[in-house]
Amino acid sequence: MPKMKTKRGAAKRFRVRASGSVKRAQAFKRHILTKKTTKNKRQLRGTMSVHPGDVDSVKAMLPYA
Repeated sequence: MPKMKTKRGAAKRFRVRASGSVKRAQAFKRHILTKKTTKNKRQLRGTMSVHPGDVDSVKAMLPYA
């Protein structure tokens, strides 16, 4: 059997925590920032957890994480 391949796009976007939850970066922070308020941009900092309904599909893309 060959090794399973990791989806490289997912590997760049997600990290699996030791608890098994998956963390992700916050979206809507890349461009078109002039029309967004300072408060809005500040609240988009940091990381969030992936929604529980999507965790299984993300972990399927990261077989060795």
